Amino acid sequence: MGKAVHPKLMGRRRPLWRSLLAVRLPLVLALLGFTSLAYVATNDQHQLPGVHTGGGSSSKEAFRKSGCDIKGNINERGEHIYHMPGQAYYLATRVNAARGERWFCSQWEAWWAGWRKAKV
Repeated sequence: MGKAVHPKLMGRRRPLWRSLLAVRLPLVLALLGFTSLAYVATNDQHQLPGVHTGGGSSSKEAFRKSGCDIKGNINERGEHIYHMPGQAYYLATRVNAARGERWFCSQWEAWWAGWRKAKV
């Protein structure tokens, strides 16, 4: 005939949130597999920004690529600071590659290399 069901449970359905909890593991695994597959399939090589240094330059001035006019300077306390064109001490700042100072093409590149912006 049929299964004996308790009278209080007749007509009761499983709440929606319980159904969602039951399928969350397979859903998470499916999404993880899909994103992993998409990551591998794109084959994009994301490069970190290049930092321009003097290299084999014979002068004390570090090599500057055109358009890269942000000066990276190291002060006497060892702080790595970059100066933007138009700031107070930009013209007075000299880049000395022998001390590890360098030129940057963008503020993001300087920040990524661990330098902070000059306060003045």
